[in-house]
Amino acid sequence: MALLPIVLAPDSRLKIKCEPVAQVDDAVRRFMDDMLETMYDAPGIGLSAPQVGDTRRVIVVDLARDPDKSAPLRMANPEIIDFSDDIRVGEEGCLSLPEHYAEVERPARIRVRYLDENNTSQELDADGLLSACIQHEIDHLDGVLFVDHLSSLRRNMILRKMKKAKRLVAA
Repeated sequence: MALLPIVLAPDSRLKIKCEPVAQVDDAVRRFMDDMLETMYDAPGIGLSAPQVGDTRRVIVVDLARDPDKSAPLRMANPEIIDFSDDIRVGEEGCLSLPEHYAEVERPARIRVRYLDENNTSQELDADGLLSACIQHEIDHLDGVLFVDHLSSLRRNMILRKMKKAKRLVAA
């Protein structure tokens, strides 16, 4: 397994719409494992392919903070096929926008269909933090960042801070 470089906003690679995976083969499985290693190292609870500069519709999620209780989800071509009418407001952050957090409204519960690491179609009902995390990562596959759910004033403020931080690192 290998650590992958995480793309930081603002970056045009985070705004692309990703392409579906034809099938989950050994190369995709290796990529999912590398994504998980990168996510754990960051540390984070979710990671999408565009966050590591890839254009495939692949995400990984693991809410377990304790490595002994790890329960990673590897998802190719995830799609939300149902969601609740009730809304959950929760604080979100992003490995591509480090140290920036904001309250985001999302459906409280979802049903997601995806291909697992064995190329088997699965459906999963998720609520709470898992639901928000999966929705956040699927947004990335469509070129949407969590800051895109905020007011333009708040979004622009965060993105300006990210640009400034990138310039300081480059200098």
